Amino acid sequence: MTGIQKATQKNLMVFSGRAHPSLAEEVTTTLGTELVPTDAYSFANGEIYVRFNESVRGCDAFVIQSHTQPINEWIMEHLIMVDALKRASAKRITVVLPFYGYARQDKKHRGREPISARLMADLFKTAGADRLMAVDLHTSQIQGFFDGPVDHLMALPILASYVRKHYGKEDLSIVSPDAGRIKVAEQWSQRLGGAPLAFIHKTRDITRPNESVANRVVGEVAGRTCILVDDMIDSGGTICQAADALMKDGASSVVIAATHAIFSGPAVERLANSVAREVVVTNTLPISAEARALDKITELSIAPLISQAIRAVFEDGSVTSMFDGHA
Repeated sequence: MTGIQKATQKNLMVFSGRAHPSLAEEVTTTLGTELVPTDAYSFANGEIYVRFNESVRGCDAFVIQSHTQPINEWIMEHLIMVDALKRASAKRITVVLPFYGYARQDKKHRGREPISARLMADLFKTAGADRLMAVDLHTSQIQGFFDGPVDHLMALPILASYVRKHYGKEDLSIVSPDAGRIKVAEQWSQRLGGAPLAFIHKTRDITRPNESVANRVVGEVAGRTCILVDDMIDSGGTICQAADALMKDGASSVVIAATHAIFSGPAVERLANSVAREVVVTNTLPISAEARALDKITELSIAPLISQAIRAVFEDGSVTSMFDGHA
């Protein structure tokens, strides 16, 4: 027989940018490994430098970076890390996006607008990514923007388990903040014993970002504990308006459950002063000390979910099976 034969073993390596290292460290601890030592810093003019301190040749690389503020800086660092891995001969590069930046710009509302979510996917593909892994994309269609496998993880099992434990004995209604997320609310209902559904009919001026008007509640909420579910809380205006509308419609209390705690500007103050009984979020994004100080805000870890998905991809297992076939 001609040629050289060698039995090789796969090598999983996890890398993290500087945006949210505590989450990446928690992921690696759960996996039973450590983050690859990395030198990363910014030059005086803002340019970013990255170098890995171990050989990555032939490895199965997972690059974790949450796109938090300043979002453009961390996206650029993420891209540079992928480029460095590609040029250092990593065998496969999976970009792990606990929060996918620019996900809300997934379509054109008016002429001469960008589709920035598609641009993000193109940038990572050009940089050298073979696969994307994201948590609760703003819309599922973003999976089609990337020319390669996309693992769409859902925080729903983690959030729903918490809600069931603390509020499962109460009369619940699952509420979507708008008609567009009613399918997600249906999945919540299935996990919470078939709780009735409702949604907020709202209008939004597309020329005024982060502003909307909650017009009326559609569905059964009177006398019930309403679980108001959404993918993200940015400035907090929309979700607080929705909570107000539910209480005015006779709800006994409102619990807000969201995956991404962006918490821009006045969000923490708005949530503190809101009618919400509790605000349950995950740590896909770093949360400020001010937010953590509020008894009303509960932070759940997304690390077990991400680490389970990373292991499934590394071992050529099924990610879909983690979500009862819905992912």
